[in-house]
Amino acid sequence: MKRLVVLLIILLSLLNSYAQSPDSISLTHDSTIVLAPKKIVITAVGDIMLGSVFPSAEFLPPHDNPYLLLESVADTLKASDITFGNLEGSFLNNGEPVKKCKDTTLCYLFRMPERYVSALTSSGFNILSLANNHFGDFGLPARIRTKTILDSVGINYGGLIEHPSSIFRKDSVLYGFCAFAPNAGAVNINELDTATAIVRKLANTCDIVIVYFHGGAEGADFQNVPKTNEIFHGEDRGDVYNFAHTMIDNGADVVLGSGPHVTRAIEVYKERFISYSMGNFCTYGRFNLAGPNGIAPIVKINVDREGKFLSGRIIPIYQPWPGGVRIDSARQVIYKIRELDEQDFPDGVVNLSEDGEITYK
Repeated sequence: MKRLVVLLIILLSLLNSYAQSPDSISLTHDSTIVLAPKKIVITAVGDIMLGSVFPSAEFLPPHDNPYLLLESVADTLKASDITFGNLEGSFLNNGEPVKKCKDTTLCYLFRMPERYVSALTSSGFNILSLANNHFGDFGLPARIRTKTILDSVGINYGGLIEHPSSIFRKDSVLYGFCAFAPNAGAVNINELDTATAIVRKLANTCDIVIVYFHGGAEGADFQNVPKTNEIFHGEDRGDVYNFAHTMIDNGADVVLGSGPHVTRAIEVYKERFISYSMGNFCTYGRFNLAGPNGIAPIVKINVDREGKFLSGRIIPIYQPWPGGVRIDSARQVIYKIRELDEQDFPDGVVNLSEDGEITYK
């Protein structure tokens, strides 16, 4: 009884300062006091390819230093509970491609030096999607080696048939992550029953469920969300609008997309945040960065412990060719998303200001 009284006094004291604190307070079954975040900050970016040693080392960044590509935004990325990106390629020092590419000036295969993973860890990334059309460029050895490297540095990942999802705990919050793409070796974005089952299982276990998709047609002609299946070069790239809504209907809290290599609109549906494409974030040497392909958002959102969207911010960046992330003082991608939101979701429930703040209307 005496121990219970002491615990209650401590708890009341902590609750008294709650209004000034970013944390909430709970007791575990053994009466341990746990501070859990009242607001969770999730930062997300699009495609990442830090330079490829294939077909030659000339496609590596200056001084063979990938951190130079990210240093201008590393502090911004790290200032989050969760930092996410799409790894557009594998980590592998040596190996031959499994995809046929007779002319490397026309087709592109990506293999990043294994030590380049340090640029991601030092920038705060703790989730990566491996569901895309380039992760399998160098076949099974690259898949195995990349997973081993990510495991060794504590980066969570998903999207592969053999590894569709991850569950991990950070600061007392249990997160679930899964990813989807229309590409070989990835969990298929077009198989909604399979995707729904994965998301429901995570939702039944985790506090926050984050879903990524690599989908939609590519390029400047495909910046809008068409709300139908997108066929590009004969491949069904999915109906990303229906996919995102279906995932939220089944328990997803945040849905993040890329794949078109341009930025698309954002939306809040059932109090859950969707980014339909975050474009090319950090893609050195082998990506088209002209026009809308060269601008992209860093998406920073705040959600509560149930995953409900509270507020957010778009940090505008651009990549001058051949690559390397720079903060964009002209705020081009903010104006682009505002334009696309008005075209695609005129009745949307959130507003994006000229300064990049995302708030409910």
